[in-house]
Amino acid sequence: MNINEIMKIIWENRFAFLGTFFLVFTVSYVILVAVDFLPEAPAEEVNSENVENSNSDQMLEVSEKMAPSDESEVLNIDSTERTLPIAVSEEVVMPLTITIEKLDKTITVINPTSRTIADLDTALLDGVVRHPDSATLGRDGNVFILGHSSYLPTVFNKNFQAFNGIQKLEWGDIIEVSSADAVYQYRVEKVYKAIAQDLTVPIAGTEKILTLATCNSFGSVDDRYIVEAKQISVNSI
Repeated sequence: MNINEIMKIIWENRFAFLGTFFLVFTVSYVILVAVDFLPEAPAEEVNSENVENSNSDQMLEVSEKMAPSDESEVLNIDSTERTLPIAVSEEVVMPLTITIEKLDKTITVINPTSRTIADLDTALLDGVVRHPDSATLGRDGNVFILGHSSYLPTVFNKNFQAFNGIQKLEWGDIIEVSSADAVYQYRVEKVYKAIAQDLTVPIAGTEKILTLATCNSFGSVDDRYIVEAKQISVNSI
């Protein structure tokens, strides 16, 4: 029997041939599954060195994520020079509002305890935000406050424009930060524009300072405006 005769027989019985092939294939597959002989994809390994510890006292990368705005960033907060731990019994004074008379602004300050991007972004919808790793009022260090800025013609939430215009501040302008029972006055020392991904904000130190920063989102990389100020007085309410 030559090859032509064999191919003719196969073609005439092609349906039976295909049925037999699929039956054998299915039975073989079921048997292999039953005895757990089929290969499995290797499990993905997790490199523990790449896992971030959000509670670290070393360099903290702050990412921001909000809209609408024309400024966004990645910030580095340097806490490596943190001073001695403060006694638990010492009162913690949180900022409640910030007033910039030159810009005719009084803005609510939110003090979240969470460092997650989602929680910080949510807080920024209600005002400006003191970063939870920065100093509180009356203590040595940097009170670091971020707020939205947007120059879109229409916004439904005015907090998207909370820090509009802070780039117009100059040396000597006064910023007032209020707690429940006192007003902390800061004198503007420096105003500048920075590339967010290259900016490091020191939050420790022996001076009482205030840093304001415009932001769009806790995770983008655009430029932002920075205002640095020094505490000059505290007045009881």
